[in-house]
Amino acid sequence: MLFRQAVLEGIAEGRITLAFRRWSRPSVRAGGAVRTAAGVVRIGSIDVIEPGDITPADARKAGYDDLAALVGELGTDGEKPLYRITLTGIEADRRVALRMNARLDAAEIAELERHFARWEKAQPGYFPAILKAIDDHPEVPAAVLAESLKVEKLRFKQDVRKLKELGLTESLATGYRLSARGEAAIRRLGIRP
Repeated sequence: MLFRQAVLEGIAEGRITLAFRRWSRPSVRAGGAVRTAAGVVRIGSIDVIEPGDITPADARKAGYDDLAALVGELGTDGEKPLYRITLTGIEADRRVALRMNARLDAAEIAELERHFARWEKAQPGYFPAILKAIDDHPEVPAAVLAESLKVEKLRFKQDVRKLKELGLTESLATGYRLSARGEAAIRRLGIRP
């Protein structure tokens, strides 16, 4: 679920508490969250509605000046159901603070090693190899890095997301780079002296 920057600002300020989308099926779940550049948007309820159920007040809560502007943007694609999504706020993405933490203690290093061991049973050393490839080649496209590791691009990107969840990598416009935490981890894990 994508949000324009102005909508993210409205959510953060508490002015925008609703969103409307036409989907074949929801791309978010009630009680879930959506990561965005501005933080993590919390999702409340998700309900299928009819276009005629939207009120002018709903349109304002979704960040529109009036009902006509919202309805115009939603279009008339009657093939896809219309969803009313309650937005319950926005919070900081915990990965941002985690990425900045370059002081890894022994317990954190052991936890990283446990993650790697669990994820790479069929290919030991694979996740450290990803970190090394990103360290050696920041801002290189995923396809190139995947090829250098002899894995499919989709699998590579999924695996980099796992490292991102641990605060070790950051996505760039093209490619990736190690975070401060990632740089500390590769030294502590002996990947880079």
